[in-house]
Amino acid sequence: MLAFFQLAQILSGIITILLILLHSPKGDGMTSIGGASQLFSSQKGVEAGLNRITTFFGTMFIVLSLLLGFNLIK
Repeated sequence: MLAFFQLAQILSGIITILLILLHSPKGDGMTSIGGASQLFSSQKGVEAGLNRITTFFGTMFIVLSLLLGFNLIK
């Protein structure tokens, strides 16, 4: 049982890292000068879904870390 939760923690950590790297950068940089950033900002639904999935896996990682750290799972 302990090995299952340890594996779940490792997998949720890796998935959380990958999901964070998939997020688009918030700063527009030099493209905000010409207004080109508004041309490609139509993926709001995809970004919202990615935020929900990232929050889920991040929360799962934190909960598993606390449970395993305080030896609540044996």
